[in-house]
Amino acid sequence: MAPAGIGRSLEGVHAVTAALHAGRVELLTVERGRAERVDIAALMAEAEESGIEIRVIDDARAVAETTAPQGVVATCRPLRTFSLEDLVGQSDPASLLIVDHVEDPHNVGAIVRSAVAAGVPRVAVPDRRTARIGAAAFKAAAGAFEHLSLAIVGSVPEAIRKLSSMAVWTVGLDAGGDQSLFGLGLLTEPVAIVVGAETGLAHLVRERVDVVASIPMAANSESLNASVAAALACFELMRVRAGNV
Repeated sequence: MAPAGIGRSLEGVHAVTAALHAGRVELLTVERGRAERVDIAALMAEAEESGIEIRVIDDARAVAETTAPQGVVATCRPLRTFSLEDLVGQSDPASLLIVDHVEDPHNVGAIVRSAVAAGVPRVAVPDRRTARIGAAAFKAAAGAFEHLSLAIVGSVPEAIRKLSSMAVWTVGLDAGGDQSLFGLGLLTEPVAIVVGAETGLAHLVRERVDVVASIPMAANSESLNASVAAALACFELMRVRAGNV
């Protein structure tokens, strides 16, 4: 079963600031030695003005999930998650990103940041074999999760089947794809882009997507990092659709 929400515990200046602006922060914990830094002092002032409890401790790492919380940790009201159907209905034509088997939370956070920046703030992830959507992912996303609709699905192949029943095309990114992602006409249609690990799409996912597309690269180049591939895909989707407005 999908969790009730995400982003309960955050750390890092950008992630906490974004949550504070969104009105989600319930408790702000600050490391004593960093309390006078301009950015953290501003955070504390805003929190105090909003009536949020502030706790000052000697070492923020004592209450953080990662080893580098940047001196600030926040307990927040969780962000809700969405259904796959919700994501499809949030744009016309539909556009979303499915992230499969990406196990580094920093990559997941970077993917979310790119998706939001490219105007595709709709991401689905499976509930297994993908990085936990926790403090590390939120920190890497630098506040982008506050503007994202996230769906947690039980299975990516099953999600692809559901999308097909909703008349949404699926495009899988893989170095062995037989079409180029760039200029792909299908991007003007209701579409979900599927990004897998650097080793490529999982076998069943590759079988089920409508199109397997590749990102052209120079000869003898290694495969792209998943977050880079996702960023290129999202911005190509934005470019193609802007040309058809």
